[in-house]
Amino acid sequence: MQPVEEVVFGIVKTLADELHPNGYRGDLSDLDLDSDLDRGFGLDSLGRAELVLRLDKAFSVRLPDRLIGEADTPRDLVRALERAGTASLDQAVWTPNKRARPQQIPIPVEAATLIEVLGFHAERHRDRAHLVIENASDEAQELSYGSLHAGASKIAFGLLKSGLEPGDRVAIMLPTEAAFFEVFFGILYAGGIPVPVYPPFRRSQIEEHLRRQARILQNSGASVLVTSDELKQVGSLLFGLVDTLRATQSAAWLASHGSVASPIAARGDSIALIQYTSGSTGDPKGVVLTHANLLANIRAMGQALKADSTDIFVSWLPLYHDMGLIGAWLGSLYFGATAVIMPPLAFLASPARWLQAMSRHRATLSAAPNFAFELCCNNIRDEDLLGVDLSALRLIVNGAEPVSISTVRRFAERFAHYGFRPEMIGPVYGLAENSVGLAFPPLGRVPIADRVMRRPLTQDGQAKPAREDDRSALVFVACGRPIPGHEVRIVDEGGHELPDRMEGRLQFTGPSATAGYFRNPEKNAALFSGRWLESGDRAYMANGDIYITGRTKDMIIKAGRNIYPQEIEELVGQIEGVRKGCVAAISRNDARSGTERLVVVAETRLTNAAALAALHGSILEACTTTLEMPPDIIEFVPPHTIPKTSSGKIRRAAVRALSEAGFADAAPSRLWIQVFRLGVSSLAVRARRISRRAMASIFAVYWWGMLGLTAALVWPSVLMLPKRIWRHQFLRTMTRLFLRATGATPEVENSEQLLAKNVMFIANHASYLDALVIVAVVPGCISFVAKEELAHQRIAGPFLKRLGTLFVRRALAVAGGDDIEQQKKAAAAGERLVTFPEGTLTRMAGLLGFQLGAFMVAVQQGLPVVPIILSGTRAILRGDQWFPRRGKISIFVGEPLHGEGDDFAAAVQLRDRTRAVVLDRCREPDLENERIKIARKPDQSG
Repeated sequence: MQPVEEVVFGIVKTLADELHPNGYRGDLSDLDLDSDLDRGFGLDSLGRAELVLRLDKAFSVRLPDRLIGEADTPRDLVRALERAGTASLDQAVWTPNKRARPQQIPIPVEAATLIEVLGFHAERHRDRAHLVIENASDEAQELSYGSLHAGASKIAFGLLKSGLEPGDRVAIMLPTEAAFFEVFFGILYAGGIPVPVYPPFRRSQIEEHLRRQARILQNSGASVLVTSDELKQVGSLLFGLVDTLRATQSAAWLASHGSVASPIAARGDSIALIQYTSGSTGDPKGVVLTHANLLANIRAMGQALKADSTDIFVSWLPLYHDMGLIGAWLGSLYFGATAVIMPPLAFLASPARWLQAMSRHRATLSAAPNFAFELCCNNIRDEDLLGVDLSALRLIVNGAEPVSISTVRRFAERFAHYGFRPEMIGPVYGLAENSVGLAFPPLGRVPIADRVMRRPLTQDGQAKPAREDDRSALVFVACGRPIPGHEVRIVDEGGHELPDRMEGRLQFTGPSATAGYFRNPEKNAALFSGRWLESGDRAYMANGDIYITGRTKDMIIKAGRNIYPQEIEELVGQIEGVRKGCVAAISRNDARSGTERLVVVAETRLTNAAALAALHGSILEACTTTLEMPPDIIEFVPPHTIPKTSSGKIRRAAVRALSEAGFADAAPSRLWIQVFRLGVSSLAVRARRISRRAMASIFAVYWWGMLGLTAALVWPSVLMLPKRIWRHQFLRTMTRLFLRATGATPEVENSEQLLAKNVMFIANHASYLDALVIVAVVPGCISFVAKEELAHQRIAGPFLKRLGTLFVRRALAVAGGDDIEQQKKAAAAGERLVTFPEGTLTRMAGLLGFQLGAFMVAVQQGLPVVPIILSGTRAILRGDQWFPRRGKISIFVGEPLHGEGDDFAAAVQLRDRTRAVVLDRCREPDLENERIKIARKPDQSG
């Protein structure tokens, strides 16, 4: 071995000895540089983080944080050191930045959507720094409001170019980088719905991760997956597992084609986000959140926190998690505050970097789950805190998992020397079903712990205060009071509201609450109780504060008592030999006795039989002494066996399934085996995708064949038939037969209006098929108003003239002149005119602005306007494309609209009234003011 290899191997072996002095897998002498860090040396995620930190110090380099999840062997670490070189690590000692607070700016109080929020800031102070994104090397990239808007506009163009439709779901699987923020808003700008999913962290668990993500993508019906170039292979595997995906694209590719001038408009009740909860079952729950939900929550939380544009929010929270995405980023966006965003791995690799960043940027706000505070207490050394000053903080929110009062107090005591005060931690309560936040404590209050008597609570649900000397007391932390505009209540099993200090189900209501889960009627039925929503948590209230006692689905009932699994897990996790945070307390049915059995599953590195027997006795004694009820079964499993959610919570339902199966499937397979299994699983999806494409191609050939046959019969017939009414009748019959043969017979609502005489028909223009469909459904003779270019075409010109088409010059399409007079004369002669006032069509969904010419004719000739709203033609044959698809066509015929006068003002009013009717019924985005720079071919439809 070379010296570097010897040093690396020695550091790895020394750390392994420290982490499990009683032995993990016996003698380590058979291990070498190619041995697995997990299975060979027993290094979990935190052990790997410590290992990277030691290598940094030993070689005076800064190794990338991604090594925590990517390195499989000591040799991988040697290669990483060779790439890193011998750069010094001077930046390890931070000098706090005492820079001034940002300047106060106005906030978008009138904004109804997130799109309007970003537009507000980008227009008024586009160069102001919004995001400071620190990478793994602590190098910062600033993203201003203007640059975020510009980047989102490019992404939107790329998505539209890829065929994105309004309402399409787009999955985002990106690391913490500028592209994530641009893609999120790019999806909104293009009329899509973002679905954040988390990238794989551990290669050794790639199969389970991708199967969980595939279930999410399948449930959401995501049509596009946006990844980075580094995650291209992951995207390819998911593409093979999810048949709704049309494409996987990198953010760089999407941003390389052009830019939209302005976003597609949205409304407050438009869906802005589908947030998938980090649940423990195979049934994904996608929380549907509108722009109104998110803004209501952000505004209410901001009121509770007294947030404004001078705040600085430092966060390492994952952007696929609601607290990081909504609480940290979107909240900062709304209030014009500076958001300093760090990769989650940066915190896991070195928790001190979180405190250093808060000091360096003079942070006023931050947030983290309880385990982060515990990690800081256990892993930060005094030498990591040189120059750290936390005195600028107003509050660090502690949420997303049960709050431990002992952790909170230890954190406040440990970092008091650095300006931290106890009232700077705020235990809060929230859930994705209420966007993110639901309850916050008053600012400046030291966290409150409530000690209650065990037996009255577990047997009768009464949270009676316990004496200080009651060692069996249960301890719960006050999570604050409902945020402004929101309500909570505690109910019994019958749905009746309970008084203070009585435990029951926590229900909530308010403007932040979701309308339900996406495509999950079964879960929705259980979510709502009238106007109240079920939180899934059990709790009690005292003096206005909420105290969470546990999850309803995880509650263990044994011998008539409620047992709180998180209490057992925390108790057992403190016993030496058990991996802290890696304990699950579950119930399991005993088929023979028909009763519930209390099972404790604990991860340990111990393998010696005597050591395991001693550990079994310690757990049994601790549970019996504290809970007055010993577990029925204690199971020991190796590290990384207990499954967790993306936010680090124990997936108890998954643990129960593994326990019942005897943990046979707990150990991860080798990477190549997992990838092979994923590839095999994707064969069926890929076969279905190929089959669909083949059938679509066959249908397209058939469709064009039928159209060619129809045209071959219609064109000469129209030219030869002597009477115009005969030409129209024959054309109408043949177009109806063509539409029936291709499965697109239109369904017409309010068809009696099509019989009216002396009217002007106004239709939206979505496809080249529109004129054909109108011919098929409107009886009698009609005169289309078409562009003059068509009159000079060799095939179309004679055909359209024989049908009585009126031709207009594009330059006069809005104004008037001879073309307007021509239409007025035709109308006076009794012709029924058909006009597409948009003047053109686009491949993307949306209603363009209406030109005025047709409405001038209508008011001056006294003609009522009858709106014809077409739906479905765009999906069958899209603009700029010649590949037809199966689809249904529906038509709604509106009531006649009359002008109020015969002047210009009357024409404008009639145009606006008509367009409002069409926009309401076509249910497509309003593109009147959205001049989107998309290349369009000349309209050939007439």
